[in-house]
Amino acid sequence: MTMKIQKQIDFVVDWLRQQVKLSGTRGLVVGISGGIDSAVVANLIKKAFPDNSLGVILPVKSNHKDVEDGILVAEACGIKYITVDLSKQQEDIVGKVTNELKNQNLYHEKNQRVMDANLRARLRMSTLYSTANNLNYLVVGTDNAAELHTGYFTKYGDGGVDLLPIANLKKYEVYEWAKVLGVPQRIVDRPPTAGLWEGQTDEVEMGVTYKSIDAYLEGKPIDQKDKEIIDRFHKSSQHKRELPPIPQINI
Repeated sequence: MTMKIQKQIDFVVDWLRQQVKLSGTRGLVVGISGGIDSAVVANLIKKAFPDNSLGVILPVKSNHKDVEDGILVAEACGIKYITVDLSKQQEDIVGKVTNELKNQNLYHEKNQRVMDANLRARLRMSTLYSTANNLNYLVVGTDNAAELHTGYFTKYGDGGVDLLPIANLKKYEVYEWAKVLGVPQRIVDRPPTAGLWEGQTDEVEMGVTYKSIDAYLEGKPIDQKDKEIIDRFHKSSQHKRELPPIPQINI
């Protein structure tokens, strides 16, 4: 099994090199959250471009442990990294938008958390592209197959990338790759989270486990309630996996 995974890793590393060559760019950048997915991708891009890869740690009103875990990931795989704290910028934008909406009596309190959370992801995306533009690198995403199928990513946020090297991997396969790549155990043991608000975890927010989603993707029988949740997420997030619709004007 380890030999098979190593061959798969080598294939993706070579694929990353090919993508950079085809694009006429110089290297790769990834946002490092301290989670398992970004840890695996950081290792992959470091292998692909030892001297032209960069990790970016992007705290936004984040728990300090998230930053520590991000640094641990970067140092463990030896990738160069920078830290860009976006807390003030995010707070400023949320405040300005909220104030303007309230002034026009348009504000909806119930949507505040999703507005806040998605802005965090979109500011991270913009910062990654600013970094990539300066270095002439490509932005590499960290979404896995379960996240891609359910749409568990922010449109034009963590979904706004150039390459998705682990999007064919179920979540359990990400853990298998992490073991082969030598990702620190502290990162492996950490509950999956998008870091969108304090205490947020993927499985609690979705209401379904990655184990169940992985089984669904492999065509295995799962609990009917889980299936309904997964199908609902997939249907409602279809727009995230497509280009914006364009009217066909034939008048």
